[in-house]
Amino acid sequence: MKKQLIPFIAAMVSFAIFGCSDTKTTVHENKTADSAANHAPAENTALGNAAFESTTPVENAVEETKTVTLANGAKAIWMQDNQGVKLNPRSLFSDASDSLFASLNMPDGIPASVSTFLVQVDGNNILFDAGLGAFGGQTMKHLEALGINADDISLIYLTHFHADHIAGLVTKDSEGKDIKAFKKASVYAGKVEYDAWMKDIPNNDLQKMVMGIYKDSLHLFAFGDSLPHGILALDAVGHTPGHTAFQFGNLLVIGDLMHGYALQKDHPEINSNYDMDKEKSIESRKRILQYARENKLLMAGMHLPPPGFAE
Repeated sequence: MKKQLIPFIAAMVSFAIFGCSDTKTTVHENKTADSAANHAPAENTALGNAAFESTTPVENAVEETKTVTLANGAKAIWMQDNQGVKLNPRSLFSDASDSLFASLNMPDGIPASVSTFLVQVDGNNILFDAGLGAFGGQTMKHLEALGINADDISLIYLTHFHADHIAGLVTKDSEGKDIKAFKKASVYAGKVEYDAWMKDIPNNDLQKMVMGIYKDSLHLFAFGDSLPHGILALDAVGHTPGHTAFQFGNLLVIGDLMHGYALQKDHPEINSNYDMDKEKSIESRKRILQYARENKLLMAGMHLPPPGFAE
């Protein structure tokens, strides 16, 4: 699998997208422009095929969390995991014609994010994906600001195994050893995704390490399974072999279904270069977008622009 890792241009671009309820904003001053979070790993490193998606931070950038109340009364909280502003460049969307991209009037790139989502229901804290972790991830800081520590997370659902979705599952102990970041959480992952990364996809050291650390709390599911709290696992294959969307009430967590919302919401036939199986990715994107429209679902996407939700 060939991945092209491109540094993203930092600039502020206004973008209108659905958002409601309470917004909590914190301001972080970035003084470490050369930190590990700002550099994509080389193709043949341990993270090569993990499709680490780099972010160029902006000084004094505003990073947000946003809380929405779902139809069933549960809370869904968007957390921006990347630092600064993220713009996905035109070169990430090779399938798009120059004229189509130009029609967006976004020459500096399409607004995006690296995001995680927290659902609070029946006294439980459920995390969807774990973010970048040591590669500049902000999820832990956002959880702390919400009064939640890692041991308060009871369930973690993974949309897929790329580094910007699973690296946050691990941290270092006092001796520098990789250990669980969420010691009390049960982790749910798709069996198709797990099998592909453990057996078929090269440069999978990170994935094997993380899954090994969580082997005693890892639960593998099949598409269509009803999971704890009535969460439904939906087939969203294409971006990766077992890419999964999750439905919880009127919330639909779509993972990496779209890397350029402004482009792909109206042109689902356009892939990003990160999508491993383009034909399946297009089919999944069309089907799930239609499903969301027909059922009036609120989409939560790991690369939607702030504030991470879209109707």
